[in-house]
Amino acid sequence: MKLLIEKIDDNFKDLNVDGLILSLKDLSIQSIKYYSLEEIKSIREKYPNLEIFIKINKNIFNKDIEVLKESLLELDKLNINGIFFYDLALLQLKKELNLKLDLVWDQTHMVNNYKTCNYYNELGVKYALLSKEITLNEIKTIIEKSTITSMVEIVSVPSIAFSKRKLLTNYYKSINKDPKDNIEVIEKVSNNKYIVTEDNNGTSFYDANIVNGTSIIKDLYDINTPYIIMREYKIPKFNELVNDTKKYIDDKCIDNNYVDKYKVLGDNTNFFYKETIYRVKKNEK
Repeated sequence: MKLLIEKIDDNFKDLNVDGLILSLKDLSIQSIKYYSLEEIKSIREKYPNLEIFIKINKNIFNKDIEVLKESLLELDKLNINGIFFYDLALLQLKKELNLKLDLVWDQTHMVNNYKTCNYYNELGVKYALLSKEITLNEIKTIIEKSTITSMVEIVSVPSIAFSKRKLLTNYYKSINKDPKDNIEVIEKVSNNKYIVTEDNNGTSFYDANIVNGTSIIKDLYDINTPYIIMREYKIPKFNELVNDTKKYIDDKCIDNNYVDKYKVLGDNTNFFYKETIYRVKKNEK
């Protein structure tokens, strides 16, 4: 099992990981740190032994196509391990441009069953970032029955939604106040807290509670999960967590002290043990 990380800066020194996730500037969303092609090239040269994955996970518009083509051709020269994609334009361009780049299916809530994973694998997609809304048992089923290489996000402040509209700017403008960013809101029905941020790409919504999947790692190791992912945003002492996690994996996940140590991150295991059940609401007369 390999460990990938996404950091809020480009300080990767002294980190024991298998690979990095870097967001390409102007062609990705919902990241704290974005990288130009030149910066990605520099990181690739500086860390030749690490696997490098690039996020190109925004909706692609006509105006983006030429820049996207040029970027993919440049990335194809850099021995990049994979491209996280949301828009199906990436699938088409990989064929048209005859790229050797591998792709990571990253369509958030839709990556939730082994049959669709197999379909994308038949289309030439090597990896899939599994939905954050599925259970550990469902993850196990996908890994057992799918031909695709699965990735599971285990520690993060997970994204909930994204809009290309400038919702914070528009809201504060409507009430004649200066716009604010990185605010916390409470949803009235569930009373859940969410973080709302805005940048040039649009508005992002995150769960304010850290998802702590450190106690799940052994289960994922036992079912031969190929990759796990940790994202630094809002995670305290992230570098220490990363190094401890890699050692835990390398030692075959038998150190119970590791799990106890990271209970400090909270007990939110998201949907790993929580099934999503849909019920039809009866009309009340």
